[in-house]
Amino acid sequence: MEPTEFLEKVYNESMQIVGSDDIIKSDLDTSISGHLGEILSRSESAKGVITVILTSAVYKILNPEQDIRNHQTSISNGYSGRTFDSKYITPFLKSVKFPAMAESGWLTRSLEQKVPYDFNYSGAIRPDSLKTAFLETIDFIQKGKDIDKVLSFLFQGLIIQRNAQHIDLAKPLNLPIATIINLLSKHFDTKYSAEGASRLPVLALYAAYQCLVNETKRFDGKVLLPMESHTSADTRSGRIGDIDIVDEKERAFEAVEVKHGIAITAQLVKDAFEKFKTTQVNRYYLLSTANIDASQVEEINKEIERIKNIHGCHVIANGLTNSLKYYLRLLSDTSEFIENYVNLIETDTALKFEHKKEWNNIISQM
Repeated sequence: MEPTEFLEKVYNESMQIVGSDDIIKSDLDTSISGHLGEILSRSESAKGVITVILTSAVYKILNPEQDIRNHQTSISNGYSGRTFDSKYITPFLKSVKFPAMAESGWLTRSLEQKVPYDFNYSGAIRPDSLKTAFLETIDFIQKGKDIDKVLSFLFQGLIIQRNAQHIDLAKPLNLPIATIINLLSKHFDTKYSAEGASRLPVLALYAAYQCLVNETKRFDGKVLLPMESHTSADTRSGRIGDIDIVDEKERAFEAVEVKHGIAITAQLVKDAFEKFKTTQVNRYYLLSTANIDASQVEEINKEIERIKNIHGCHVIANGLTNSLKYYLRLLSDTSEFIENYVNLIETDTALKFEHKKEWNNIISQM
């Protein structure tokens, strides 16, 4: 396997393992995992160390016969770690926004000594705890056992660290409504490794309501409540939808429940009614990226009519895209909607780096 292909394989597998809980999952012995944790904790300030460790691990897996402690061709039975790093490792680290040197980890004075990386290595790696972790990890890799687990541990840790970092997101201006809908659909429907994508349609609707409450007469004197946590249960929080608007007396006025990839059925309408039947909510939207189950349209309409008769609330079941198109047509400036959506992506804790990066990717492909 080519080095770049191998790196992408390890990266994708590590993304799947990390998922959404941001915890490194590994059965490595605590001694080596402790050393790896030390290296990860200093990955930003000691980019050269983690680069050399990753280079050594990848090279050893692809070339098991090589003593990776002999990291230069000027050392007996050595190989050029710097060349391998410059060609494969550092470019890959940059491509996935992991800590990386400008060209190679071997350009760090403490790592470029022309002697093996054994326990007598003279390079001034600081602090001492990092030097110990570096040399113990190099020794572990050289022994050739569980190197794949070392790589997985480090990649998981780097993914978690990266996910916690801020990323500048694109905010294009003056886009046609059709273009905005296309961008949003792509952002919703991308196949992500991390959980959290179901939050994106909710954020889009909320961004639209942030505009609507300021622009439409229907919402005069009404208040759009702040977004609830992605994990908050409606029954516990007292909320009746993913998005809630209250009147001047803080009574439920309008609510929206958003489904991602789940077609709307009569049962979903009934379930929604259970959430709001004890309130005086005027209008309740049940929207889905998967639209309405065509085989249940008649039954859905009957249930909506029943709720209207016994409660008075107007339930609106619809495809989310159709509703967004309608909302955007009501706005005087769609750029404000984009601004709101991107701000929500940046701050919502349910989203990961992957979801944010994909937005920029989609914009760059316009």
